[in-house]
Amino acid sequence: MGNGWNQNFDREIFLARHWQRKPLLIRSAVKDFSPPLDRHELAGLALEEGVESRIVEYRDALWQLHHGPFSEQDYQRDFPWTLLVQAVDHYIPEVATLRRLFDFLPQWRVDDVMVSYAVDGGSVGPHYDNYDVFLLQGEGERLWRLGQFCDSSSTLLPHDELRILDTFESEQEHLLGPGDMLYVPSGIAHWGIARGECTTFSIGFRAPRINDMVSRWVDQLLEQMDSDQFYRDAGQASVTRPGEIRPRDMERALAQLQAALDQDPCNHWFGELVTEPRYEPAPDDDELAEAKALLRDGATFVKLSPAAKLAWQQELEGIAVFANGGSIEFPQGVLPVLITLCDSWRLEGDTLSGAMVDLDSAALLHYLLESGCIYVE
Repeated sequence: MGNGWNQNFDREIFLARHWQRKPLLIRSAVKDFSPPLDRHELAGLALEEGVESRIVEYRDALWQLHHGPFSEQDYQRDFPWTLLVQAVDHYIPEVATLRRLFDFLPQWRVDDVMVSYAVDGGSVGPHYDNYDVFLLQGEGERLWRLGQFCDSSSTLLPHDELRILDTFESEQEHLLGPGDMLYVPSGIAHWGIARGECTTFSIGFRAPRINDMVSRWVDQLLEQMDSDQFYRDAGQASVTRPGEIRPRDMERALAQLQAALDQDPCNHWFGELVTEPRYEPAPDDDELAEAKALLRDGATFVKLSPAAKLAWQQELEGIAVFANGGSIEFPQGVLPVLITLCDSWRLEGDTLSGAMVDLDSAALLHYLLESGCIYVE
């Protein structure tokens, strides 16, 4: 893949000026970049069952969408087309390594690495995303046009599945070659057009919807509340119009509601929400039993699964660990193991053997194994 970021890339300047604010073109972003996957390997992956893939084709002045898995014949087309394969990092470890470039951003914000291949002129049309994305050019060249800021009020072309903008106001153009990268914040219209055959690695960063956050927070608060607690109105004045809900009644109701909302909720709802996997990661019973035996008997290493959604949160009396949408609290002593696993994606040698001797750390590893977050060898 190369040795990491080009030395001209300044993380702090990027976060201060560009992250969720404005696009940034980074020439030769990755030193000595060699794409970890070529177009032939990508096309082969899209033939497999269980791999989410699509082909977008511009034909007869219409945008058409086809879902995989595909056959070799599906790649024989007379009009400009693009193949998109989702979550390639879950299948190809070298592609997953691209996510290490973004260790300066919260790990739980990463969605996946989508890889696309396009023939000359291939595109998915002018569109905007509700997530931030880094577009790293692999093979060939792609012209990117950047446009206006969009939101739910922006007009789209009529299509059941594709979200293509009716109007695109081009403001910038950048031709990307191998190793070049373009950062596009959420909501910014963009349109990539292949110049000859090319591949692009799209590292996406998801954010939870506010309405989902409200729903999860309320659900967790309701679990803690006493169901036998009721509205109270002691000391009220007599009514003159019996059917009326008076301003004072509403004030009393809102005050009691606010008091209920002000109690300290368990704050696990957020970690559970942001680590929910898009794809089912859990191993089957036989694989799990085999992995547990290997872990118990002396595994060579433990490695974070490419599909894992893992995060942790400091609590007053311990550490809340969030693994693929679930959560459990552990004592503070598991923190060094957790930090090492999140930072380096693996445990081995004395670190692993020490973790297995410590009961709490061993319990943590078993929990991560059952959650589909790690595998052992």
